[in-house]
Amino acid sequence: MLTKILVTLLVIAGAFFYIRRPKTADTRGQSTANIGQRMVMRYVLFGIITVSLLASGGYWYWNWQDGNQVIHVTIVSPLDGNETVYKVHKKDIGQNQITTIDGLSIRLSNQERIVIAKQPQQ
Repeated sequence: MLTKILVTLLVIAGAFFYIRRPKTADTRGQSTANIGQRMVMRYVLFGIITVSLLASGGYWYWNWQDGNQVIHVTIVSPLDGNETVYKVHKKDIGQNQITTIDGLSIRLSNQERIVIAKQPQQ
């Protein structure tokens, strides 16, 4: 959460400085080395932005792929020892509730034993 706030403030500060800079640049009094240095800095900044966007997209895709994995949740009743196996997407497992692939919403009690595995228990 703190990271989101800091990134938002950084974007706001960058936009503020971008808007405040003068619109026209007088290049008559500048040397070619200074102009070249500004061009290199611009390419470096665009490179950093591109790498950060690619990294964010890669992280988003990895998180999406991980959350959509189908896993098997075995719920063991404490009273009679019955085992029930459900197929669940990993992202649909909550603290007190799971939602199966079929859309069945199951509330979990504190007494039930829960086994989460990629393959069903034998």
